[in-house]
Amino acid sequence: MIPGWLLMQTVTIQAYLGDSAYGPQYAAPVTARARVEEQIRTVRDERGEEVTASTTVYLFPDQACPPESLVTTPSGRTASVITSALHSAPGLGTPDHREVTLT
Repeated sequence: MIPGWLLMQTVTIQAYLGDSAYGPQYAAPVTARARVEEQIRTVRDERGEEVTASTTVYLFPDQACPPESLVTTPSGRTASVITSALHSAPGLGTPDHREVTLT
């Protein structure tokens, strides 16, 4: 698992639950330890389309943060999740973590 000392920042996550007749629905906000990198890069979304991500957030692997969730970074900016990937390699000694890219 990723060492906790690497996750020195805090983000607020509102997990996406789905759409309703009134628009998108989100879970109650939760805070999570994170490492936040403000860096622009190109990623592919769920549909395989290339989009520009402005921020990458690293979380503990068990942290729920599905695509379309809302994440508020330490700078106060709230952005939508483009991708949420679990990086796990049991037995290889690499740190398991969740990598989330934001709009």
